[in-house]
Amino acid sequence: MHLDPLAEPGRRAPVFARHGAVCTSQPLAAQAGLSILRAGGNAVDAAIATAAALTVVEPCSNGLGSDAFALVWDGGNLHGLNGSGRAPAGLTAAGLRDAGLTAMPALGWTSATVPGAVRAWADLHGRFGRLPFADVVEPAAQLAEEGFALSPVVAWGWGRGVRAVTDRLGRGSDASASGFLPHFAPGGWVPRVGAFWRSDATAATLRSIGESVGEEFYAGELAERIVAFASATGGVLGADDLAGPRAEGVAPISVPDRDHEVWEIPPNGQGIAALIALRILEGFEPAGPGPVPEGERPDPAAWHRQIEAMKLALADTHALVADPAFVDVPVAELLGEAHIGRRRAALGERAAPPVAVDPRASDTVYLCTADAEGQQVSFIQSNFAGFGSHVVVPGTGIALQNRGWGFSLEPGHPNELAPGKRPFHTIIPGFLTRGGEPVGPFGVMGGHMQAQGHVQVVLDTVDLGDDPQTALGRPRWFYDAEAERVEVEASAGPEIVASLASRGHAVQVAPHAGVFGRGQAIWRLADGTLVAASEPRADGYPAGW
Repeated sequence: MHLDPLAEPGRRAPVFARHGAVCTSQPLAAQAGLSILRAGGNAVDAAIATAAALTVVEPCSNGLGSDAFALVWDGGNLHGLNGSGRAPAGLTAAGLRDAGLTAMPALGWTSATVPGAVRAWADLHGRFGRLPFADVVEPAAQLAEEGFALSPVVAWGWGRGVRAVTDRLGRGSDASASGFLPHFAPGGWVPRVGAFWRSDATAATLRSIGESVGEEFYAGELAERIVAFASATGGVLGADDLAGPRAEGVAPISVPDRDHEVWEIPPNGQGIAALIALRILEGFEPAGPGPVPEGERPDPAAWHRQIEAMKLALADTHALVADPAFVDVPVAELLGEAHIGRRRAALGERAAPPVAVDPRASDTVYLCTADAEGQQVSFIQSNFAGFGSHVVVPGTGIALQNRGWGFSLEPGHPNELAPGKRPFHTIIPGFLTRGGEPVGPFGVMGGHMQAQGHVQVVLDTVDLGDDPQTALGRPRWFYDAEAERVEVEASAGPEIVASLASRGHAVQVAPHAGVFGRGQAIWRLADGTLVAASEPRADGYPAGW
């Protein structure tokens, strides 16, 4: 890791800490997690506190009805948790096709699966937590009860969601969305930068979750209110669905990258796409030897190879990744030398024809934490698109995700909707080790940008020797399959746009930074010092002490 701030005056530097660190996209949530570390909690306690706070202060990206995934380094080993929810028993692909649908709806009850985040919090805490669960959730409840002022990126996303629901309701009656505006825009309240918002209902729900260690959400009064609202407004989510399987412990998957190892959650998520791309790129020389100044323009040839490798990896992932409880996902084969060698050989000097990849955007929160004892957590939580399904259970603050939108209705597709099945997931936490020793957790939010962001952050760290803040701040590219083009940040410079175009890419400078994700990372140095970094494209900052 190289860091010379005197050579680059004014650059944003990481935070160095010894006792603990929290990184996420919203400062108030980071402070909630840090308060738990200061109170004697460990990194898992802090991650849960931060995740709970994010449901309050960034509801346009996640909520109590979200799904979640985690990677936890316990001081000696890496563990995975899949907290993605399953489709309700009463929802079938055949039934939706018979109703005339050819694709999964993006909104409403049909787009919602059983929320997995609260169960993931409880299961993580039960295995690794230290403080009482109610104490861990309490900072989030206080934020909801006392209120907070909206930060800029959150205000933008919140306003976008309110306008979308208002427009939707204006086009006709939709009972499933009837609870949204009373909760998120009460009395015509407008979400502007600095606007004050609070919710007694959300505070009460969080405290109920805390006191029951999540059970009220899945088998108590909160569950009854969710089911009753579904029944009254056209949903099929039932009590048995909510009371179903817990979050699943999973073995993380990895590939080597130079002298490091990159770890991801296995399918039903897209983390394997990052690993496939990194394996393809392993056959090429690094983009540059040693440190590269932060302001130096990217290498066009390296970006071309990264984009082409990512397109191949996403094509494999979209075609084959689904819930492994329902289909055989060939993880070993996808990462094996025979397949990787063929994919590497297909990577040429010019852009290949566009690959058919579902590019649905995603609104997500990612966070990472670390404590002085060696525990580190990589945690991601998401509604999927904006406020998710637009279903908000009245009087609770529970907004349900629309992860069911990720299913296919194509007969025989590996990701075809089925009762009790988990959909293809875009949200992925990452973790980096070196020679089996932990470097730290990292993640980049944002739909199919997530795997692409993982690849870019890893390459900048491993090949260029970046500190985590520099890696997160470098210019990025994003392959947008729907538009069949590559978007680059303006800071990359006009030369790289021209160079990529000369190689056959349809390329444009992105109109804003929103498509490039929002990342966080914490690296642990050999002496135990934590190097914490937060994405400059979001509102957050790294917190530590």
